[in-house]
Amino acid sequence: MRAVIQRVSNAECVVDGEIRGEIDQGLLILLGIETEDDINDLQWLAKKIVNLRIFSDENGLMNNSLLDIKGNILLISQFTLLAATKKGNRPSFIRAEKPAVAIPLYERMIRELEALLEKKIATGIFGADMKIELLNDGPVTIIMNTKDKDNF
Repeated sequence: MRAVIQRVSNAECVVDGEIRGEIDQGLLILLGIETEDDINDLQWLAKKIVNLRIFSDENGLMNNSLLDIKGNILLISQFTLLAATKKGNRPSFIRAEKPAVAIPLYERMIRELEALLEKKIATGIFGADMKIELLNDGPVTIIMNTKDKDNF
C-alpha cells in the first residue's frame, strides 16, 4: 500500500457536485492498494498513520499524533499512486489491485482507522471521479509504502 499523508487544517471530497466527506484539523490520506497487499500491510499502515507525531505541541514542535489532538481523517482511494512511469510517457497501473480485491481492503482500512481513532472517519467513493480541496497545514506531507517498511 502506498499512502500520501497530508496534515490539513481542513479538507473535503466532492463527487458529482455533492460533498461526500469533509474534515477540520487532521489528515487527508490518499491510499493506493497494490497487488499482493494484505491485512498485515493494512494494519501496519493504519497504526503508523494514527501514531505519526506530526502535529505541533505547545512549543511548536511536532510531538503530537492524530490521537493526541483528537484529529480527523479524510481517506481517499487513489490507484494512480501506483503509476509506473519508467517506460514511455503513458503511466501503467498494472501494480494497482483490481477493484474486487481493493474495495474490501479499502473498506477494512476505514474500519481499522475508525477503531484506532474510536470515531468515524470521512471518505470519498472508491473509483469515483472526486474533487479534493484541502488546506495543507505546514505544509506537512509524508509518503509511506508498506513494501518498503524498513525506510518508514
